[in-house]
Amino acid sequence: MPEPVPLSKVKDLLVEEAARRTLPREAALAHQHAEQFARLSTEQTAKLLAELRTLPFVDATVAVKIADVLPQYPEEIRLLFSKERVALDEAQVARLLEIVAQHR
Repeated sequence: MPEPVPLSKVKDLLVEEAARRTLPREAALAHQHAEQFARLSTEQTAKLLAELRTLPFVDATVAVKIADVLPQYPEEIRLLFSKERVALDEAQVARLLEIVAQHR
């Protein structure tokens, strides 16, 4: 399975590609979306992902989702984990929210 790519990295890649050539319509829409919704820089996202990946219950896919969404509430964390085979306890949810808050 390919490694998931955070929105901030997609934004950087599309900016580089747009500098070289005119983007096709789909890529231009993706670029617009990334510009609008990527809230962290690539470096900030990489630091957040590295810290999230130190937690044993966070895999790469969920870490990227968390970095893209930057959840503020326990319900948002639970929603991001809803399709995972992990049942988070209150301490784990609180730890995730604490890490995200440090990187805002």
